[in-house]
Amino acid sequence: MKIDELCINTIRFLAVDAIQKANSGHPGMPMGDAAMAYVLWDRFLKHNPKNPKWFNRDRFVLSAGHGSMLLYSLLYLTGYPLSLKEIKKFRQWGSKTPGHPEYDPETGVETTTGPLGQGFGMGVGMAMAERFLREYFNRPGFPVIDYYVYAICSDGDIMEGISSEAASIAGHFKLGKIIYLYSDNRITIEGSTELSFSEDVARRFKAYGWHVQKVNGYNLKEIADAIRQAKKEKDKPSLIIARTHIAFGSPNKQDTAESHGAPLGEEEVRLTKLAAGWPLKPKFYVPKRALQHMRKAVKRGREAEKKWRQMLRRYSRRYPDLYQKFIEFTEGRLPEGWDRDLPVFTPSNGAVATRSASGKVLNILADRIHNLIGGSADLAPSNNTYLKKYPDFGLQKKGRNIHFGVREHAMAAALNGMALAGGVIPYGGTFLVFSDYMRPSIRLAAMMHQHVIYVFTHDSVGLGEDGPTHQPIEHLTSLRAIPNFTEIRPADANETREAWKIALSRRGGPVALILTRQKVPVIDRQRYASEEGIHRGAYIVADSAGMPDVIILASGSEVHLALDAYERLLKEGIKPRVVNMASFRIFDEQPEDYRAEVLPPEVQKRIAVEAGATLCWHKYIGLKGRIIGIDRFGASAPYKVIFEKFGFTTENIVNIVKELV
Repeated sequence: MKIDELCINTIRFLAVDAIQKANSGHPGMPMGDAAMAYVLWDRFLKHNPKNPKWFNRDRFVLSAGHGSMLLYSLLYLTGYPLSLKEIKKFRQWGSKTPGHPEYDPETGVETTTGPLGQGFGMGVGMAMAERFLREYFNRPGFPVIDYYVYAICSDGDIMEGISSEAASIAGHFKLGKIIYLYSDNRITIEGSTELSFSEDVARRFKAYGWHVQKVNGYNLKEIADAIRQAKKEKDKPSLIIARTHIAFGSPNKQDTAESHGAPLGEEEVRLTKLAAGWPLKPKFYVPKRALQHMRKAVKRGREAEKKWRQMLRRYSRRYPDLYQKFIEFTEGRLPEGWDRDLPVFTPSNGAVATRSASGKVLNILADRIHNLIGGSADLAPSNNTYLKKYPDFGLQKKGRNIHFGVREHAMAAALNGMALAGGVIPYGGTFLVFSDYMRPSIRLAAMMHQHVIYVFTHDSVGLGEDGPTHQPIEHLTSLRAIPNFTEIRPADANETREAWKIALSRRGGPVALILTRQKVPVIDRQRYASEEGIHRGAYIVADSAGMPDVIILASGSEVHLALDAYERLLKEGIKPRVVNMASFRIFDEQPEDYRAEVLPPEVQKRIAVEAGATLCWHKYIGLKGRIIGIDRFGASAPYKVIFEKFGFTTENIVNIVKELV
């Protein structure tokens, strides 16, 4: 058997055996796509299996994440720290080979995939990061940043709406470093794609501005030639449409929907191995010749990285300041003094919408943090996310303002890809209500612990006349439920400044700033507690002597109502405490003694005030507490009228407190 065929069959049957042993998985895609994956990894992919985090490596995204065993086979065979033992534990508790790829930079898994279309969108973000960093750092003779983004996509990826958004923006920005292999096997779970999918994909992607080629997915020369042609195309992303067959080589299950998501079965495995001339025993057979050939990737990778590092040393001597920036960017450091002398707002400045305060702070931070890059889904004037001193991405060199267009989902996926690629701190803005369009990507950002910042403005019914379609109700509750996700809803301009400090320095997951459209007063910190309390998530912003009679909890703009009620209640002989619940996530991380200090268990008379769904407040107010919230959709009217109609008034808070006390 020729070495190419031997290696391809090794990839296939490692996948077949792992899935059969697990009695669970998707054998069809690894069997069908092994040939083109082999060509890519063996002849084109620039990577170092002994240093999976080498910064200038090519990125490989398995967007069709259900075919995870294809990736695991490639990682093991090319010498990554993923053992055959782990492959034998496919889909088992605690293994490094879960059912769908989960981000693991130590073993070479570039991103979590599985929800179809997500990998497609994240790859676009990776290419955007490459473009920005290449333009920022590269100098003649010094291609410090120079990598491609490869992906394998399925029919399902191409069907998903996010791929349309992401393909459109990639074509518009001329992201020529994208090369996607589309496995056109024409089978999905329900059967033939003819049931639901009849468009001309090639013409569609050409219309997006992509370079499109068609190949036989088993003709190795055609595949290699197509990748070479794609690499020559500098101004267009490339889609290589490879006609493949699901479960290729299986006598009875090739081209069947049954092979998509279920093991072949012992008998069909036997027949498939016989048809390919593959030994029936042992299972997980890896021919020595195949392993030796594929492990050549280690030597190639080491040599490629060595040459790059030699160039980087010359670069450091020629451009020492740029080199220091390179280290700062790629190691995720913030520059010294980035958070000093940020704007301070006073009550005499008048009321300020927190979205406006955010814009002022962001623009100053951008002057100091040169890899802070992002934009908005066509709402920059409303989100205040535009960096006024800097050029637009894709139109001018080193552009930092990204016009994502009306593409919230692609924006969110691209932000993930940018964060995964490294070297940049990405942010994206839209109205809070449209986080619905972004949620699958937000969830993945949290799952992968990625440093992505969301600027969600128009945070409540307080946006007013646009009405219930634009007024978020359940959104904060929904986002707060996502593990590793941090929400911050500042009460005034100074807290917004502190919120940006948290967002930029916090690691372990995405951070969302939840900001008002309407103007809110600047809290008098001479009378009330410092805005720095927001760094602990929740803090006592106003208190009474001794143990309080009642605790009023609020977030965002509603803190001002709570403070007004506090002043009235004091005059009436009631001892209130106002707790600003700016971030549930951060507060829940605080030591138990701090949480008990803020919310003493013995004070059970509590009232929560937030212009949104009430569900998430019950763990803080207990069985004897009350909530002023909204559990219906909003209304179209001036925001002061809406607040009054929904009970967000000082009078209502005071009356409820009196009932409790």
